[in-house]
Amino acid sequence: MTEARFAPSSEQVSAIIDHETRARDDDHEALRVWLRLLTCTNLVESRLRNLLRTRFGSTLPRFDMMAQLDRHPEGLKMRELSHRLMVTGGNVTGLTDKLVEEGLVERREDPRDRRAYSVHLTPEGKRAFKEMAKAHEKWVIELFGGLEHDEKGELMELLNRLKGHLTRCDIGST
Repeated sequence: MTEARFAPSSEQVSAIIDHETRARDDDHEALRVWLRLLTCTNLVESRLRNLLRTRFGSTLPRFDMMAQLDRHPEGLKMRELSHRLMVTGGNVTGLTDKLVEEGLVERREDPRDRRAYSVHLTPEGKRAFKEMAKAHEKWVIELFGGLEHDEKGELMELLNRLKGHLTRCDIGST
């Protein structure tokens, strides 16, 4: 595959590069690392959003919701979907309505709570997600192709250390 396939538009580049241009050379190293990390995250996400849209006519939120449902074939309640996707219940409801309309998910009454529904992928939704997930994985592999295997391992270890620190860190309490 060629690099051009992942090239963002000029507007996307401007918006993405802007994160790092906020920093000055004399800013603290931690701030510059944060902006670099944010820039890289936004570049990857922007490219994946674009690829999902152009190849499948889908969005990243739709893909994320279908991925959660694929991981939970027993279905998920709307509240649980909202929590897992870190969006409001209204967002989940609107997304679910669209996917139901397209025949990709279905709502089922919860036999333990008649006021609640669980959401499940339909057979068509499972097929569509499997195709998207296969392409998504390939794209992510290509996007991280600029790093050697050992470098990816080092990056994972560094990010793991940072994640551990962040979960223990209690800033702003004093």
